[in-house]
Amino acid sequence: MTYTLAGPANESMASASDTLIIAMIVVYAAALFLFAIEAAYGRRTKLKSGKLMPVSVGAENSGEGGDDIRVNVRTDEGEASASQNVLGKIALAVTALGFLLSLAQIITRGLAADRWPWGNMFEFVVAMCLVAVGAFLYAAWQYQARFLGAFVLVPVVILLGIGVRWLYVDPGPLIPALQSYWVPIHVTATILAGGAFMVSGAAGITYLIAHRSEAKRAAGQVVTGVAGSLPSSELLDRISHRMILFAFPLWTFGIIAGAVWADEAWGRFWGWDPKEVWSFISWVIYAAYLHARATGGWRGRKATWINVIGFVSIMFNFFAVNYMFSGLHSYA
Repeated sequence: MTYTLAGPANESMASASDTLIIAMIVVYAAALFLFAIEAAYGRRTKLKSGKLMPVSVGAENSGEGGDDIRVNVRTDEGEASASQNVLGKIALAVTALGFLLSLAQIITRGLAADRWPWGNMFEFVVAMCLVAVGAFLYAAWQYQARFLGAFVLVPVVILLGIGVRWLYVDPGPLIPALQSYWVPIHVTATILAGGAFMVSGAAGITYLIAHRSEAKRAAGQVVTGVAGSLPSSELLDRISHRMILFAFPLWTFGIIAGAVWADEAWGRFWGWDPKEVWSFISWVIYAAYLHARATGGWRGRKATWINVIGFVSIMFNFFAVNYMFSGLHSYA
């Protein structure tokens, strides 16, 4: 990696940034290995989130003209079981270390470039992985969802490897089109949403594996290995849903902010640019997911497949659209 930056301070920050990203990939890979061992060889024990969630309790008036009465109460979320091992706790600590390294890498990258540190695909990947790991650590603390570690860190390690191998560019100033106060507004919203969607997608894929394992057990088959150590599919569905509830408003805001920025930069709010179109397609998919759960009563596999398709559309929007289509966002 070569640098064209002026000043020893910038070169020092750039060198530190490059060292940190290699270190965080190694750390995340080690954590992934430990999570995989826990999932495969840990003892299946009961876990309880210990948190409370609002649920609706309905009471119907059978009389003519009566109204449904629904109130919100708080109740325990119930128990689930998953593979547990001391290596999982170590893996969680190693993941937290990787998160800190990632945060330091973004800060040093920003100092080296003397700007907001997400102006190209490489920086976007690193920031989105940071959010995904942060969302996983929150889920591990809030819902005891440590079992998601292997499933979340697989795409994180792959994306970071792709970023270092094929997307890396030297830190430097942004092109004029990106020199705007909208970068920390529009791009930050999409990064936060993308990271949460990544965790939701990982939870959705894990759900499909757990659901199939439960079906095999119900048929009298013995399920072993990682698939047999996963928690209940209901818990995975709940975690996936909550991540989407967090990410969807941010994605919506990101699209709106992008439209306002487009009007300032190009004189129109919407121009059917490939990036705009695929961002909207992803929004429609996740809106369909939430609508199906809220009004259609969809749970389980049907809703999860919509979630997985939505995550695939997010990844397609990021990689394929940037390389396969020509548009106003191609500079990213």
